[in-house]
Amino acid sequence: MAKTKVLIVDDNVTLARMIKDGLEQAGAYQVRVENNPLKAHGAALDFKPDIALLDVIMPEKDGGTVAAELRDDARTRNIPVVFLTSIVGKAEAATMGGKTGQEPVLAKPVTLAELTAMIEKTLHEHSP
Repeated sequence: MAKTKVLIVDDNVTLARMIKDGLEQAGAYQVRVENNPLKAHGAALDFKPDIALLDVIMPEKDGGTVAAELRDDARTRNIPVVFLTSIVGKAEAATMGGKTGQEPVLAKPVTLAELTAMIEKTLHEHSP
């Protein structure tokens, strides 16, 4: 069975590496990390992920802008996005229904179980 391709865009190198390692050890995921949000769109074009995990607050370009760029390109517009953020707590994210606008949101720190559940739920919601 093919592994789910996950693109992580987060300027926190250590956190992104921990998430990558955890997902890859789970066995069902192939992960690419891009720590520079200015290169996120190019990484998506190259890697062709099944889903993108985007940090919200990053220097030079925030996750919302990265998501908008993905939506504006026919080649990447169907990639589901999950926002990972430390600007809201878990309780606040829950009161928002787990979404910011149309996109799912997870509050950092996030457990591997929470992350994989959100990935699978989001992919299921976006499947034809």
